Parts: sequence; C-alpha cells; structure tokens
Amino acid sequence: MALGTAAICLAIAVAWIITAPRPAFSAQDAVAFEPAGDSEAGRLVFAAGQCASCHASPGQPDRLLLGGGLALSSPFGTFRVPNISPDPADGIGRWRTLDLANALISGVSPAGEHYYPALPYPHYTRMHLGDLRDLMAYLRSLPAARGRPPPHDLSFPFMVRRGVGFWKLLFFDRSPPAPEPGRDEAWHRGRYLAEALGHCAECHSSRNLFGAIRPETRFAGGRDPEGSGFVPNITPARIGSWTQGELAEFLASGRTPDGRIVGSSMADVVTNTAMLPERDRLAIAAYIKSLPSRPTPSP
Repeated sequence: MALGTAAICLAIAVAWIITAPRPAFSAQDAVAFEPAGDSEAGRLVFAAGQCASCHASPGQPDRLLLGGGLALSSPFGTFRVPNISPDPADGIGRWRTLDLANALISGVSPAGEHYYPALPYPHYTRMHLGDLRDLMAYLRSLPAARGRPPPHDLSFPFMVRRGVGFWKLLFFDRSPPAPEPGRDEAWHRGRYLAEALGHCAECHSSRNLFGAIRPETRFAGGRDPEGSGFVPNITPARIGSWTQGELAEFLASGRTPDGRIVGSSMADVVTNTAMLPERDRLAIAAYIKSLPSRPTPSP
C-alpha cells in the first residue's frame, strides 16, 4: 500500500515538473527587445498575423478595437478571445515586449501559465524578434478597449490548464525552420509569411483527437476548426492550375481565377492580406505553389 502511494506521488510530481510552463525568455532577456519597434512596420505584421480577425470586438465595425470576446467553438468547449488592446486593466497595456514574446513564442502568459493553442503560437513561435518589437509598437498605438470577455467554457479535463503542458510535449516544436537550398529569398519570405505569421495551416489542415494538425493533411483542407464547414485544399492537388499571379491577386481581391468572390472566414483573411505589399503576396503565392500535392481528406 505504501509503495503504491509513493509511486502515485512520484508520478504526480514528475507530471507536474514536465508540464511546467517554460517561457522562452527571462527577465534578463528584456534588453533583446529594446529599443522600441517601428509602429508602421508593426502594422504589416499585425495584418499578416491576422490579429484583427480574432481579437476585434464583435458587433462593431472598428477592426482596430481589440477588446476580444469572439467565441471559438471546438470539440473541447468554447474559447473566448482575450482583450489585447492597450487598456492597462483589461488588455495588455501593462505588458512588456518580453511578455508578448513569451506569449507568441512559447505560449506562456505573464502570470506564468500555459495559453491554450487556440492562440496559434505553434506557428508564431517562429516569428522574428524584430517583428515582435514592431508588433508591440503598433499594438500600443491602438485605442484602448474596456472590458474583459467571459472565461473559456471548457469540458473536463480540458479546463485544467496545466494539461496543455502534455500537449506541448507531444506537438509543440519551437525549432526554427532550416533554410532550403535552391530556394530564393522570395520563397523564404513567403514561407515565413504563410507559416509563421499567417498560420495558414491552422485552418487548411485536418486535426487529430488532441486538436493537433495531422501532418499528412497539412494544407490539404479539412473540417473547419469550429465544425461549421469544410476548409478547401490549397495544395497543387486542388489549386495547381492557378498561376502565381492569380494566387497573389486572390490574396489582394478575394477573386478566384474563374471570377468567384471568396466568402466566409477567408474573406476576412483577404482583408488582411490585401494590406500587404504586392511583393509579399507574390512571395506567399510562390510558397503555396511549391507545397507538396496532397489528397483532400474526407469530411
């Protein structure tokens, strides 16, 4: 009996240790985020990162009023998007750039808790530090929004935030992508925009029982994360006939080569990508065109 109790206690202690939140940066790293970033450059990072699509307060027209509150349904329950406006009480007005970096690079809050991967930090983890500085400079320039959204409404055991530590052990990879020989600068820029900032695979992939992307379906489409539809395949298996120019034009206007206008959540994505310079849209198109062809998974 005593041995069994000791084994259980040991297992709990080990689980507690291995699931601990591990911020990428400590207080000693704060100097890496100074001086302040460029707000105008941060505006483009904000657009490429699709920040307004989730964090803008619902029910009002200002995409820069980032009071949060959007409800994201999932198989695990309902997530509520937080306030990331500069409000010092309800938003991130008291955050340091270091805090933003730890949130986006390691999925750890200023209070030292795991963020749920409904925040797409598995992609943001590859952001350049300069872009993080610029993004924070831009966020600080936006209007403050009062009020905090309701807490997440999650079923057991997903309400236990420490459990995210197990998810990270299995699925969270912070290693930087290696440069690909034979690929030019535009292709690498497109990979960065589509993978690190735009997190396109978050929607255009299928997921396993734990909510992680199934690698064999990456960019091949799948059920909408909220279970409300099916997101299309964007590998050459589905859009291989699109030219790089046509794909770049789609990211600017939402118009497909056959004259249709995109709708649903992709329309909001296009609102953001349309703000990018043409060279960035062409770079994204070059990267998407280079993806391996994958079959569309069954709904």
